[in-house]
Amino acid sequence: MLHPGHLLYLKRAKAQGDLIIVVIARDSTISMIKRREPVFNEKERLEMVKALKMVDKAVLGGEVKDPGGMYNILKKYKPDTVVLGYDQNAAGLKEWIERNGLNIKIVRLRKGFKTGRFKSSKVKEALEREL
Repeated sequence: MLHPGHLLYLKRAKAQGDLIIVVIARDSTISMIKRREPVFNEKERLEMVKALKMVDKAVLGGEVKDPGGMYNILKKYKPDTVVLGYDQNAAGLKEWIERNGLNIKIVRLRKGFKTGRFKSSKVKEALEREL
C-alpha cells in the first residue's frame, strides 16, 4: 500500500544516483514473505509507482520460483547501487551479487520517520477501523 513513508524512501533512494528504477515485488513474493495476499496486485502496484514523477522506471521483480530467484532482475539492469528500506529483508543479496560477478553497492536506508503511521500495516488497520 503506497503511503508517505514510501515517498520519503523513494526520494532518499533517488538521491543515491542519477536515476531510480523501482522493482515492484511480485504477488508470489509478497505472499511468501508476508504470508498474506497483497492489498493491490502487482500490476496495480506497478502502475501506481510508474505514475510517480520521481521514478524514472518501474519494473516487476523476479519470481521467487524462477531458477535464479527474485534477484535476477539485477542482471538485466546492472545498477550501480541497490537501495533497501530499513525493514527489507535481503538475505543472501550480497552473496548473490558476488556469485554473479556484479559490482553493485548495497545501501540500507535508515528509518526516516518517527511515527508508526507510515507503515502499510498501520494504514491498513486504520482503514479497516473506518470501514
